[in-house]
Amino acid sequence: MKRPFLLFLPFLLFIAGAFVACEEVEEAGKYDNWVPRNEAFIDSIKGKTGDNIVASLEDAEKMEIGTLYAISVPTSGTGGNGTLRPQYVYCKKLWKTDSGAYPLFTEKVSVFYRGTFITGEEFDGNFDGFGATDREIPLPLSDPLSENSPESKWPTAFNSPSEFVVSEVIAGWTWALQYMRVGERWMLYIPWQSGYGASGSSSGDIPGYTSLTFDVCLEGIAD
Repeated sequence: MKRPFLLFLPFLLFIAGAFVACEEVEEAGKYDNWVPRNEAFIDSIKGKTGDNIVASLEDAEKMEIGTLYAISVPTSGTGGNGTLRPQYVYCKKLWKTDSGAYPLFTEKVSVFYRGTFITGEEFDGNFDGFGATDREIPLPLSDPLSENSPESKWPTAFNSPSEFVVSEVIAGWTWALQYMRVGERWMLYIPWQSGYGASGSSSGDIPGYTSLTFDVCLEGIAD
């Protein structure tokens, strides 16, 4: 009675092994050519930015809704010839205000955000905002203080903002936040050099060489 089962066992092991192999292939495929894909994504953003550089608060005030801009990020990295190689974070205003305060490097801010990979997959966030694959964001957005349309994806009463010090997050956030007024909403496109670098996040949730996209609503400056 035992022999037929033993003959059947290799077949079961084969099937189980096939499922494991499929899962491994699917997981590996998710990050196939990850470095060039992420660099190509940022290059596509950079190509649409042109000469729109934000280097001062005056530049930030002149930013137009829906237009891509580049913010210079201080870096100690060097180019192939040993010279300093500038890094940029790319951004687009979705909502603009002329009265909100700008947070300082040492201040704590209250923020709604949604972070996605280049695939559009969410890896972190506290509201259902836009992602990397949202190419046609409806602009202008409806007023966040009025009854919001579903297309605008503003935070709701069921969402809670997160608080952190401007200087204690990834470089891409640190330098972009200092050009945002309280009440504004931006899309951020952050190259891996200004995100989690070549090694990725310490938790392992974000691989190395990952470009990050964030929908950011600057809610306030904490006391």
